[in-house]
Amino acid sequence: MTSVEGVSATQGAASTASAQKQLTVDYDTFLHLMMAQMQNQDPTNPMDASEQLAQLASFSQVEQSIQTNAKLETLLTNLSFGQVDDLIGRTVTDANGTTGVVEKVEVYSDGTVLALDNGQGVLLGPGVTIS
Repeated sequence: MTSVEGVSATQGAASTASAQKQLTVDYDTFLHLMMAQMQNQDPTNPMDASEQLAQLASFSQVEQSIQTNAKLETLLTNLSFGQVDDLIGRTVTDANGTTGVVEKVEVYSDGTVLALDNGQGVLLGPGVTIS
């Protein structure tokens, strides 16, 4: 029997999605702080142009990071599809003893479910064996 540990890209994609969500919150917070700073600056002593450029550069870096993470998430999802499609037609057994031949693979944001020929489903993860 073969262990399933090599097919964990879906779990990585879910973790990436969670990190992406956290980064988006930070991005929104950054925008709100920058706008509040610009609205509340002292009119007799406005922000220096170099400070404003530095903040805009930071804004650009945050935006690029978000776009990079979104592309990495897409890449991980595509890799996971390439790995799990090899499971179709294979016999799997989970930690509870559920056994069956994989007919289809269902990928969700929180994990991958292997639909078996007996109508049951197995969540792909630790404790699942493939034979």
